[in-house]
Amino acid sequence: MQTFEGQTVWVTGASSGIGEALAYELNHRGAELVISARREEKLEQVKANCWEPSRVYVVPLDLADFEALPDKVQQVEDILGSVDFLFNNGGVSQRSHAVETDFDVVRKVMDINFFGTVRLTQLVLPSMLERQKGHIVVTSSVTGKFGTQLRSTYAASKHALHGYFDSLREEVYDKNVHVTLVCPGFIRTNVTKNALTGDGDKLNEMGEGQKEGMSPEKFVQKLLPKIEKRKPEVYIGGFEVVAVYLKRFFPRLLRWGLRRMDVT
Repeated sequence: MQTFEGQTVWVTGASSGIGEALAYELNHRGAELVISARREEKLEQVKANCWEPSRVYVVPLDLADFEALPDKVQQVEDILGSVDFLFNNGGVSQRSHAVETDFDVVRKVMDINFFGTVRLTQLVLPSMLERQKGHIVVTSSVTGKFGTQLRSTYAASKHALHGYFDSLREEVYDKNVHVTLVCPGFIRTNVTKNALTGDGDKLNEMGEGQKEGMSPEKFVQKLLPKIEKRKPEVYIGGFEVVAVYLKRFFPRLLRWGLRRMDVT
């Protein structure tokens, strides 16, 4: 079983929520850690709160700025050499009916959640393949397995991640490069509060599911042992995770239930 001690680990979306909790726990477990997000000042706060801040490196980035990503990868490699673990955790959610969602919002969500994640992976992957060592972790969602109201574009971006990274896993399986898709349920973060509405504004409202959800710290404690075991796909959450299996075995029952949910 692999561990994180002494490994170079890069976490995107590390300024809050799951990414911030990952930063603290990975630093505590001895990783040489790179943390990224758009807000440099928040990343510096996360670094300062780490167990060993001297082993944490701040590299701000915007996943939607595709042209800047090669320089960001070069910056990381100049600091720490090759990346052993890439946690693709950055992303944005959406809360609006499909018919009321501006196309610019659709594009923005796809650019950040899908294209940015894919582009960063493409840039990090060649070094992993050359060394025949690496692990790519992608934060998807249970919504990557089924769609619900108000999340059409968000669900589409997460479904796309599954198609891409399931395929990538099969292409690199014999090169000692591993791919894990992580599907959280309701985790107590600001993901809903920061979700984009139909016109691109932030929702600024905490979803009921998030209010009652699992803490990011507990989520990370459950996640990392599964990463160490190189699980290909991971589901972590509360009862909402059952919906993944309902979609597979009882799809009509799931649709019935989702249409009667108070969705936020």
